Amino acid sequence: MNDIKIENEGSYGLGFVPSASLGPGEDEYRIRDGQLRSVLRRESSSYRRLKPHEIEALVKNGNGCEDWDLFRVTDPFVPELIRNSEFAGLVRLGRLNRAVVEHHDIRVPAGITNSHIIACDIGDYFAIHDCAYIAHYIIGDGCLLISNDEIQVSNHAKFGNGIVMEDEGEDLRVQMDLMNEAGGRSVPPFRDMTCADAYLWARRREDAKLLEAFKAMTDAMFDHRRGRYGSIGSGSVLKSNRIIKDVAIGESAYVKGANKLKNLTILSSDEERTQIGEGVEMVNGIVGRGCRVFYGCKAVRFVMGPNSSLKYGARLIHSVLGDNSTVSCCEMLNNLIFPGHEQHHNTSFLIASLVRGQSNMAAGATIGSNHNSRANDGEIEAGRGFWPGLSTSVKHSSRFASYCLLSKGDYRFELDIALPFCLIDDDRSRERLVLVPAYWWTHNLYALMRNEGKLAARDQRVIKTPRIEFSPFAPDTAEEMIAGLGLIEAWMAAASGRGEAGGPGEAGAADPEFLEIPARVAENSDRPVVIKRPRRAVAAYREMLLWYSAKVLLEAPDGRDQGGARGRETGWENLGGQLVPASKLEALIAKAREGGMKDWSDMHAEYARLADEYPADKAAHAWAVLRWLRGGADEPSALLKSALADLKALSQRVEDQVFATRAKDYVNSFRQATFRGEAEMRAVVGLPEDNGFVKKTRADMAALRERASALIAKL
Repeated sequence: MNDIKIENEGSYGLGFVPSASLGPGEDEYRIRDGQLRSVLRRESSSYRRLKPHEIEALVKNGNGCEDWDLFRVTDPFVPELIRNSEFAGLVRLGRLNRAVVEHHDIRVPAGITNSHIIACDIGDYFAIHDCAYIAHYIIGDGCLLISNDEIQVSNHAKFGNGIVMEDEGEDLRVQMDLMNEAGGRSVPPFRDMTCADAYLWARRREDAKLLEAFKAMTDAMFDHRRGRYGSIGSGSVLKSNRIIKDVAIGESAYVKGANKLKNLTILSSDEERTQIGEGVEMVNGIVGRGCRVFYGCKAVRFVMGPNSSLKYGARLIHSVLGDNSTVSCCEMLNNLIFPGHEQHHNTSFLIASLVRGQSNMAAGATIGSNHNSRANDGEIEAGRGFWPGLSTSVKHSSRFASYCLLSKGDYRFELDIALPFCLIDDDRSRERLVLVPAYWWTHNLYALMRNEGKLAARDQRVIKTPRIEFSPFAPDTAEEMIAGLGLIEAWMAAASGRGEAGGPGEAGAADPEFLEIPARVAENSDRPVVIKRPRRAVAAYREMLLWYSAKVLLEAPDGRDQGGARGRETGWENLGGQLVPASKLEALIAKAREGGMKDWSDMHAEYARLADEYPADKAAHAWAVLRWLRGGADEPSALLKSALADLKALSQRVEDQVFATRAKDYVNSFRQATFRGEAEMRAVVGLPEDNGFVKKTRADMAALRERASALIAKL
């Protein structure tokens, strides 16, 4: 009858673990007592039974218990602070004295009132009031629980981890269908999962042995026996929640007004406090430290990286959201999103995508809004800095290099854009696709140079793993620019061979306004695809490569002595914001495939090792890029001296262009139209020269020139 069972009253609060799951000499508290030591730092022997006068006081205050012999306390214990409550099973309380527990504007007396507690361990100086049902939880010191309807755990709880318990089938393993709706890249979530973990697991699908190793590494992290209790870390506040089931909550978390939280791990610490607010529903997932989830958000089968936010009705489903990301008012399905992602506004839609972070979805953007096959198995892949503009629609399957900016438009055909820092424009008036390579460098240096500092400032993680590369100028983008240069120069050579103006073989030829390239190289259509100002793009890419390589060597004294002795590493992988040489990653993958990692903590230690090696790897790559730019003939010190001199000159241009691109906003007559005059405009928006980032850029460029001059003098 609707799965309702009627049992003997004497079993109330007992038998949490089925007898069939207990080994010889074990009882149902076999795991609970271990949790008691790890969460509350207590031994079961530290509790005492109630004294007769304490039982009398508890009964007098309207309390009831199935068996007072199972009600255990520590000293001091003031029974008068427990009123109108019911208890069952083994209940153990920490120290309880007359005190007031305060959080923000709420101040309530310590103790338990109007609540129902079943088989729980509760820490020192707690306040639990008007909680209708709390079962099988270990609650830390100083916790405040008010007006919660249901807080309980099942004996097979997995707390959001994609594992199966003893006597369970593989069909019960929770999976996230990342990057593809059809499920071909399914990955189980687990506590402390990083974007790199999810990426390697979702990406290497052809390697069956590696996938089995990943699964074994995941299973090795967890106890698969039945009977683990839920936990609420010390200093946590749970207020006015409806259903909390099979949830492990870290320290100093704040959970208020949630509708339903089920099968979750909510990581939190006093340094990185996680908050979950009104109307939220989250099922089957992991919430990272320092996350914030408010106002009607929904998350199902997910992982949220540390310091990320869901707000204002956002929906996160079958997705991993990387660290330092914010998603508001929009929908994300079947995605793997690397750190530093911003997606706002109610009409933003992102589906079946791999986005490598530091990205921004404008209002009305619908990425992956339709499929191009008879199954829902299309995918979108975008490099760092992806920025689709207002009301942009992109279809499956498409791929974008780093820092691609899509202008407003309905992109009807699949795209494969290999040119980084590129503006993409659907020119419907002439029925063609227009590409402007190096657009950020040639037209919007203010935004490009501001990007690194902005992303670093948003990184409020206390534990900064992964170690994210925030700069747009890094080995991955450098290699994309070198590849882009090869493409553009080849297209220009082909155009010159056809007798078109402006080919690279024509000395002194003017930069052609447009260079037509083979259409299906960039777009799955028969319409023209053109590169705007290709010669300018070639020059810009070379300037950007000089900026990258010389600046890295200026700021990396330990790497200057290499002189470019190492060959250029042309392959770089973005592991959730951390850049790794492809050769080193393949060695790591081989080790994991052969069982060299006992669990994911070993893999994370390897990521940390690679992060420690990254500055030297980056410096070696910068040397190799510099030698590639200059033909490789110069002696190292002369090469560096020449590059630093060019860097100084380029820094002045960067300084000037940062100001100029910002100043455009102040001279636009339409922008001025909403003000009564120049004085009001200055009072409201200030002057471009007073802009904080403009000032910072001037100071930074001056300091860069000083350092470059000092190093040149030493060479």
